[in-house]
Amino acid sequence: QVQLVESGGGLEQAGGSLKLSCLASESTFSRSTMGWFRQGPGKEREFVAAITRNGESTVYRSSVKGRFTISRDNAKNTLYLQMDSLKPEDTAIYYCNAVDPTKSQVVSMALWSWGQGTQVTVSS
Repeated sequence: QVQLVESGGGLEQAGGSLKLSCLASESTFSRSTMGWFRQGPGKEREFVAAITRNGESTVYRSSVKGRFTISRDNAKNTLYLQMDSLKPEDTAIYYCNAVDPTKSQVVSMALWSWGQGTQVTVSS
């Protein structure tokens, strides 16, 4: 089973930036569409962004489009999320996972076991 380790979270002021990383334990990573998800306080886990295995195509939830950028380095088995113009509503624990692009619900979209996530807190 692939293990995922997210990092890079922290406390940031509104308007600031953070870059998250997700390291996968196996090279299966390079053959998988990958995505970022987040779970805010008292909320269900939601999809944030996804990127195809070759990095040529990306998709974002509307609320982060133009502010967040997903990327990957298959040689390093690492997924990234550059977050700019942060807003307090971006506060959440952020997770990465392999994605089944044919699914629309998080519970069926995510293919691997979840990592521990990384906390992002944005102050106003």
